[in-house]
Amino acid sequence: MPPLAGEHLHRSYGFLPKKSESSIVTLDIGGQLFQTTRQTLAQAGSKSLLSMLSDGSAVPSGVRFVDRDPEIFSIFLSLLRTGNLPSKAKDFDLQDLVFEAQFYGLENLLVSSLSNPSQFDAFNLEKSLILPLGGRDPPSAISTTTDGSVHVAHGSKITSFDWSLRRKSTILTRFNAVDSILALSPSVAAAGATDISGLQILDLHKGFVRETLNWENPTKSSSTVQAIGSSPEFLFTSFESGRRNSNSIMVFDLQGSFRPVAEIGHSEIYGADLDSAIPATKLKWVSGYNVLMASGSHSGPSGVLGNIKLWDIRSGNVTWEVKEKEDCFSDVTVSDNLSAIFKVGVKSGDVFFADMRKLDVDNPWICLGEGRMGTKGKKEGARCKIESHGNQVFCSRGGDMELWSEVLIGTRSSEDGPDERVFRRNLMGRTNDMGGCRITNLAFGGNKMIVTRKDQQSVEVWQSPVRGF
Repeated sequence: MPPLAGEHLHRSYGFLPKKSESSIVTLDIGGQLFQTTRQTLAQAGSKSLLSMLSDGSAVPSGVRFVDRDPEIFSIFLSLLRTGNLPSKAKDFDLQDLVFEAQFYGLENLLVSSLSNPSQFDAFNLEKSLILPLGGRDPPSAISTTTDGSVHVAHGSKITSFDWSLRRKSTILTRFNAVDSILALSPSVAAAGATDISGLQILDLHKGFVRETLNWENPTKSSSTVQAIGSSPEFLFTSFESGRRNSNSIMVFDLQGSFRPVAEIGHSEIYGADLDSAIPATKLKWVSGYNVLMASGSHSGPSGVLGNIKLWDIRSGNVTWEVKEKEDCFSDVTVSDNLSAIFKVGVKSGDVFFADMRKLDVDNPWICLGEGRMGTKGKKEGARCKIESHGNQVFCSRGGDMELWSEVLIGTRSSEDGPDERVFRRNLMGRTNDMGGCRITNLAFGGNKMIVTRKDQQSVEVWQSPVRGF
């Protein structure tokens, strides 16, 4: 047999030759013996209890005893060995697993396993929970974190759910009603309103205002918040003056100081030209292109008008802009993964996309629907919501949801750029019990899709089945 062939054979089938005695650790958990290696326990992290138990210099040699539940420990040991929860994990209450994970210092590992975005399957979503909110106010805005924590604004309150959705806390803000919220971490959020001045940085655990950020507008009036966005470095806020005759997008440092870094998109209304200063009501960072998408619209005597701009933050210049008149957007989003901007036409109700690699044309929009226009006086796309997540685009219609996915039809490219792109629509409503009252908010965090509906004082959580649960 060639040298090391035996070891290669063992590795191929998922097992290894017996380790030297010095690398094997024996643990007595609640009277049940477990044997594993120092390398396996080290996966728990340097600050965890298990890492300390594996350190021979910190703990005398011999069997280490821990007076905890051995059955739950066996689940954690399997998680350390494979990176996945075993199927028997579903036999335990999630809160019990959370408490034990906190004891061992494994909560982050458990969170990663249960809230991993890679486990999100858009074609296999199930309504897993309905989270009730206190009070009479329906949700006005929602925000999530990458670990799956959820923050919900309803009336003057913000209710937060941790990543497991089992722990709930509510704080009362100084706003009459919170219109915009952005989670900066599981415990900190930025919030604002369209009728009270200032963007507030809130500590959601202790319930106090850390800082209030403002825009010093030319009229010296109040500055209300129209939209909030962020990148890894910056916090973006769309402000409008209290007199509603000027607006701007402020860029703040997100590395702890929240100091103002730049001001972009300052607009003023001159005379009766209301279209000259439409404030941005949606801000989304596009990391792949290092630009900020800002969009806004308003309804006037000539119909719904709006604009979409891509801002280069470093230079403060607009790299691309489109003004919407004929079939202005009801909502718009941008997908980094798909390199495209998507909108819902307020008149037609159709979904359109613009390829970000081919924006230098007169009309970049390509209709993904039937190309219909709404009946006279009727806006088919009014109040529709559209958001992208991963490689899919979700569009709400009333109480139902459409899922749009790109169909790969080849890898050829021409001199004019990529081949024609094809998207396919799937209706989520009837097959997954999505139907109900009109959807008002849509967000994604971890492996969850969060939905709120008109006049309902609750939040729906949609997830793909997680291995072990």
